[in-house]
Amino acid sequence: MIFEKARAKINLTLDVLYKRPDGYHEVEMVMQTVDFCDYLSLTPRQDQQIVIRSSAPYIPTDERNLAYKAAEALRNHVGIRRGVEIDIDKRIPVAAGLAGGSADAAAVLRGLNHLWQLRLNFEELSRIGEEVGSDVPFCIYGGTAVVRGRGERVEPVALRPAFWVVLAKPPVAVSTAEIYHALDVQAIAHHPRAKEMMDALRSEDVVAVAKAAGNVLEPVCSALYPETAKVKEQLIRLGSQVTLMSGSGPTVFGLFEREQRARRAYNTMRATLKEVYLCQTC
Repeated sequence: MIFEKARAKINLTLDVLYKRPDGYHEVEMVMQTVDFCDYLSLTPRQDQQIVIRSSAPYIPTDERNLAYKAAEALRNHVGIRRGVEIDIDKRIPVAAGLAGGSADAAAVLRGLNHLWQLRLNFEELSRIGEEVGSDVPFCIYGGTAVVRGRGERVEPVALRPAFWVVLAKPPVAVSTAEIYHALDVQAIAHHPRAKEMMDALRSEDVVAVAKAAGNVLEPVCSALYPETAKVKEQLIRLGSQVTLMSGSGPTVFGLFEREQRARRAYNTMRATLKEVYLCQTC
């Protein structure tokens, strides 16, 4: 049996450059993992079945699940038909902009790589993950990275940003496809730059990080789901030093340098919002 953590991600920047001929959008992002996780266990089976079990009853456990797709993609890539049972202790909310499903898929790829003694490196696993979902390649690596293309080009960066993070999800589920469909790339007023964020992180200047942070999908999501903007305003009032929506939303995160302030904001947010989580960058 192999155990894996599937860590959530946040976007410190998210820029959409243009729509590609293949229908995807060309993006440039600075992505960061946090220590808010799903927990997976992978157990070999004697037959050839992929069996998914989840602690969350609303999660599909068939071939629609990204963890299932990841296991199947890996089997096809290496040409083996071994079976596996995948148990998912689900903590990361779905349809939240935190890449919970992609993190599960990445954890399956890493875990099966060990369980089946395949000795694939992260680059090879990322190419397989690209078939499963756009965020899976980054979730293979984790940490801090600049991500381009449709998510498949991952440039890990040797940085360890030290922030406490409050994640606050409004009570709505957001479809990534819906947000991208509503996005007018030509109407984007400001394009956040990954280089500016990386310079700010290297300087360990939280003011510069706040200035460089940006997500071009945030105005789109806030227009469709005003709850997102309200959560952001509340985090700002509670002293968040960097406040931004993650991914296609609706989760908003606040970054804090001091644990005490982060815990105070977390406790206050929990009084009015069900899905609030306290974690750290990792």
